[in-house]
Amino acid sequence: MKIVFLLHNAYAVGGTVRTTLNLAAALAEHGGAAGHTVEIVSMSRHRETPRFALDPRISLVPLVDTRAGSADTRQDAYGKPSRDFPAAEKRYKQYTLLHDQRVRAYLEERCDADVVVGTRPGINVYLALWGPRGALRVGQEHLRHDAHGKKLLTVLAQRYRELDALVTMTEADAAVYRKRMALPGVRVLAVPNIVPPAPGPPSDGTSKVIAAAGRLAPGKRYDLLLEAFAAVAAKEPDWELRIYGGGAQEPRLRALVRGLGLTGRARLMGTVSPIEPEFAKASLVVSASDAESFGMTLVEAMRCGVPVISTDAPLGPAEIITDGVDGRLVPVGDARALAEAMVELIEDPVARKELGAAALASARRFDAEPIVARYDRLFGELRVTRRRRAWQRFRARVTNWARRKARSVRRPRPGGGPGGTPHDRRHSHAPTQGAAQPGRS
Repeated sequence: MKIVFLLHNAYAVGGTVRTTLNLAAALAEHGGAAGHTVEIVSMSRHRETPRFALDPRISLVPLVDTRAGSADTRQDAYGKPSRDFPAAEKRYKQYTLLHDQRVRAYLEERCDADVVVGTRPGINVYLALWGPRGALRVGQEHLRHDAHGKKLLTVLAQRYRELDALVTMTEADAAVYRKRMALPGVRVLAVPNIVPPAPGPPSDGTSKVIAAAGRLAPGKRYDLLLEAFAAVAAKEPDWELRIYGGGAQEPRLRALVRGLGLTGRARLMGTVSPIEPEFAKASLVVSASDAESFGMTLVEAMRCGVPVISTDAPLGPAEIITDGVDGRLVPVGDARALAEAMVELIEDPVARKELGAAALASARRFDAEPIVARYDRLFGELRVTRRRRAWQRFRARVTNWARRKARSVRRPRPGGGPGGTPHDRRHSHAPTQGAAQPGRS
């Protein structure tokens, strides 16, 4: 089976890039008797080579070369905004008319895949518009439903109906989509990310280091973490906090470190990849996020045998951590609870070791083999149910058309009652230009 992934920029660093490369490599290795044929199509290319290592069994196809001076940047279409990528999508400004043209040409003329997988909302819209009719079209949502604005959700509610399946990262998010977005004929389910085993030995739990990692963005609440650590540092002066990652919040966080008197105790370490060797040097990993669509760093820490303390943020942490068994969950936004959980495990090395061992065992849920098996089952189910789901989609369209037609008939017309003026009545049965027809969305 040939599987194609549509990725925003395979040459960049990011969680979606990393998880897509992990899944692609696993499908190439474990899928079927001899593995699947896998291709990654990158909407853009901004550098010569990808930052993450690419499995040699995977082919990489860039569509638009955005490097300064490239032939693509000199095309007229490159200077015009996209017409088909949703304007409400946060990456919209990075898409041009040339992207529209290249993606459409690839999907309609060059793509010979059995399955095509989109990896962000705007790309899923491209897939819904132009995906090969013979291929299964699967959209992935790496963000939460509630992270999208109303304008984008309106577009997605229309376009996602053309997909065969929508895959979220958590069961909780899949439930939200099922409840709030009517997608007849579309299979909505959760499949978590693959998180490979750590490349080195696990933490021995003896260092006096607390680690955290992720983008230095407001939603990650490193300000709350620093506030909580200030209370920990007053009681446990030998422990230090190391925060890994980069982002716009860095100057503010550095000022906060100074303001809290944590200079030399709380350190901003910059972006480090891979992160697992750094987690293995720690005895605790902490996340203070307000929300997590999955929680990749939580699993990466567990892979290193490190107990994780996380806010019980929607939606991912509670599906990754079992409180008191392989980590700790505390209320969102509660610096005191976060500090108390850190102090409890600092003062109890036996509990820390037990939680770390349980975390290492629990993280095997994210091995490649069970995740690939779930995707293989999904692809098989989608093929078998294709006709039935197409009928469900068609029936829903006809029903919606009939409802719209009924509303238009009941709507009062100019001139008074339901029948309107004599002129209105004479022409009430005449077809109108652009009227909705059965079978069209």
